[in-house]
Amino acid sequence: MAFARAIVRAYERRGIDPATALREARIAPDRVLDPAGRITARQMEVLSGVAMQELDDEALGWFSRRLPWGSYGMLCRASLTAPNLEVALKRWCRHHRLLTGDVELSLVREGAVATLSVREHRRLGELRELCLVTLLRYTHGYACWAVDSRIPLPRVTFPFETPPHASAYPHMFPGPSTFGAAHAGFSFDAQYLELPLRRDERDMQVMLERALAFTVFQYRRDRLLVRRVRELLQGRAGEVRTAGDAARLLHVSVRTLHRQIREEGSSLQALKDEARRDQAVELLSRGQRSVKQVASAVGFRNEKSFTRAFRSWTGTSPAGFRNRRPH
Repeated sequence: MAFARAIVRAYERRGIDPATALREARIAPDRVLDPAGRITARQMEVLSGVAMQELDDEALGWFSRRLPWGSYGMLCRASLTAPNLEVALKRWCRHHRLLTGDVELSLVREGAVATLSVREHRRLGELRELCLVTLLRYTHGYACWAVDSRIPLPRVTFPFETPPHASAYPHMFPGPSTFGAAHAGFSFDAQYLELPLRRDERDMQVMLERALAFTVFQYRRDRLLVRRVRELLQGRAGEVRTAGDAARLLHVSVRTLHRQIREEGSSLQALKDEARRDQAVELLSRGQRSVKQVASAVGFRNEKSFTRAFRSWTGTSPAGFRNRRPH
């Protein structure tokens, strides 16, 4: 409800009655002041949409100037022809400066990690939390839509102290949130920057009819999930004993993990077997370890079970494979 209260304050600053917006969102006026009150994501979407149109301000009073209805749609269109997500997000950040100088968005890529940051150039006052949360949700939602993929966020930061309603943040951001940081922002796997945009003008028209949904609902499908699972199993196999371990490290639910891997025509067990097979082949090809040692290294309790599994993977035994390799 804290976000609904912030929107009501935006109305008060303009001297406009928020009654219509609250009624459309089915929020009782006397509930707005309830510190323990909660609203659904759909109510937040409706409340925000009505408020933006009544106030003619997509920024809902955050900035020193209003952003007329359609301002963020313009940012979407300006980025639509980008060849990949990296170019699209850099355009988004650059064009956002044309809307306001009160905040500055930037994208930085450092090795395997990409970080989008929001730096404040003006005090945002009592609407600061709603402003920063919404800016990050706008940008993340657009990015996910543009490449048709859920983009996990291993790190999300905010420059204010932990709010009483911090339990709402996991519903808005697919990753852990840290409060009291230097500035607002989120980090993600830089591999997503390479994904090509998968949208056209027709898709844009459809999306803009329900654009606010991207600010309150998380995108579901992750096009790189199987690749990320493979990398996790190759680099941190010892930490992945169960599906719960993999889901925790990838910042998704166990249900989502299984569903999306299944949609790609695979399973977690198949990916684990694939990783163990590749590791076993590597050790047998290059190392001098015994078959028993290789079996232990790739997670088998005994040589017999490893030999049986290796034969099912390759059609030959570990010893036969080693003997057949060129010397």
